Amino acid sequence: MAIPNRNEVPEELKWDLTRIFKNDEDWEQAYAAAQEKVDQLGELKSTLVKSGKDLYEGLIKILAVKREVENIYVYATMSSDVDTANSHYLGYVSRVQSLANQFEAATSFINPEILSIPSDKLAEFKQAEPRLKNYAHYLEMITNKRPHTLPAEQEKLIADAGDALGVSENTFNVLTNSDMEYGYVQDDDGNMEQLSDGLYSLLIQSQNRDVRKGAFDTLYATYGQFQNSLASTLSGVVKKHNYNAKAHKYNSARQAALAANGVPEAVYDTLIKEVDSHLDLLHRYVALRKKILSLKDLQMWDMYVPLTGKPSLSYDFEEAKEVAKKALKPLGEDYLKHVDYIFNNRVIDPVESKNKVTGAYSGGAYDTDPYELLNWEDNIDSLYTLVHENGHSVHSWYTRNTQPYVYGDYPIFVAEIASTTNENILTEYFLDHITDPKTRAFILNYYLDSFKGTLFRQTQFAVFEQFIHEADAKGEPLTADILDDVYGQINQHYYGDSVEPGGDIALEWSRIPHFYYNFYVYQYATGFAAATALANKVVHGSQADRDAYLSFLKAGSSDYPTEIMKRAGVDMTKPDYLEDAFKTFEKRLNEFESLIEK
Repeated sequence: MAIPNRNEVPEELKWDLTRIFKNDEDWEQAYAAAQEKVDQLGELKSTLVKSGKDLYEGLIKILAVKREVENIYVYATMSSDVDTANSHYLGYVSRVQSLANQFEAATSFINPEILSIPSDKLAEFKQAEPRLKNYAHYLEMITNKRPHTLPAEQEKLIADAGDALGVSENTFNVLTNSDMEYGYVQDDDGNMEQLSDGLYSLLIQSQNRDVRKGAFDTLYATYGQFQNSLASTLSGVVKKHNYNAKAHKYNSARQAALAANGVPEAVYDTLIKEVDSHLDLLHRYVALRKKILSLKDLQMWDMYVPLTGKPSLSYDFEEAKEVAKKALKPLGEDYLKHVDYIFNNRVIDPVESKNKVTGAYSGGAYDTDPYELLNWEDNIDSLYTLVHENGHSVHSWYTRNTQPYVYGDYPIFVAEIASTTNENILTEYFLDHITDPKTRAFILNYYLDSFKGTLFRQTQFAVFEQFIHEADAKGEPLTADILDDVYGQINQHYYGDSVEPGGDIALEWSRIPHFYYNFYVYQYATGFAAATALANKVVHGSQADRDAYLSFLKAGSSDYPTEIMKRAGVDMTKPDYLEDAFKTFEKRLNEFESLIEK
């Protein structure tokens, strides 16, 4: 079926952005008003230190402008995302990105100014101005940075250099999204098609091994041509991370990145240690994959084909919404009420259309609905994506409607937990209701592959990311040859002897955008493990467990993320939650092996 143009998509299947701005004219007026307010923010410099009242009122004014900029940003980017060929909205995105950078530069004095207030004087401010009570954690997060914050003039210089320091990341995005073209490959029907990222994700799961290999070879042939350029862009962004960390007196880029969210480095170290000590489970699963596929030489292009073939499970968008609501029922009536709203009020944009961004996300701002972008296909992957993005969206709704704006978003560290908890709850639902051995085997295989691709693979990425930052900090060059060699060794260590060594998988580092995100990937792994524990509590635990989970969804950034998780029943500073996750993996691997043998 041909992919429609945006104007051919029915209105009821497009998200309704008029709830943000009625039209572009309203957006233009809001942009002009926000630009004027951003220009005036410099007038607040040196006022925050005068009194508790001045501090409170200054913060209120600054956050109010930020709130307006976010609404403008969301409308522009979402309008562009559904048709990236629309130059009008691309212009909006460029303008609002510039405005956001101007806001950051104009408010770069906040932290240094607050930090210039002696602790005893800040305590007096809080005593004299009771309204600062709601900002206690916000102020604590800033004062925690006292040893790492530069004088205001220096902070502004670094903020002003944001565009220049972001060149490597922008170059990577332009190179991989616009300039690189893949060759042609043969699909399952024998047709020759030009490879794209979306097509690759389908063909790498093909039951036809020649199709999988063709897609793999074609993809990496292109990346191989650009690997020196891509090594340069990756090296550039690593240097940026290390420079910012060093300038702010952190011991490492990792310490700086985790400190931004108040996450102890022990969480990262525990993850890597625990995953490494359980690689025997991954090796066992990989060996089983080799056996089931009857391969003498298991290759990395064999890692994504479903071991049980195509499932009998297929859902159109309306059917998927009904299944999702049934699966998420353990979360309670209030939770389902918000799911219903998302499903029935044009908050989701599900239809794949020409020039629409690929993948899926849940977005929006504090004052908007938690909009979801999908590219729907009638398969189980899209169903899992739907419940995943609903996890983000309902998390956002609870946070925004419980917390004041200052805490109205959740830390990156917990961002993937609610979404992945929903995926795990869906898996529990299937395993509780499906008795057919073949379908059950498919669900188990789907879970095991998700575990492999998230907890194991993202930790593998975290190991590599730590290496590249440490190597650069030591002055070691990050050439393509070095990156290939190190990545290849790490990949072999993770997947074990059942996989043939060497090959183009060593180039995989060159196509992973998350390596540009500054120690982001480990959170997918910690989040997946925590979600496994939370899903068990929601489905099989007590009402108190479910209430604790909903409290987690409402907490936003009102406390340190590890403290929020402790109240939800998961202590991520200890290895217990990871051990629980590996027990679940092993239990389901045992059942999968048993079903396959039968």
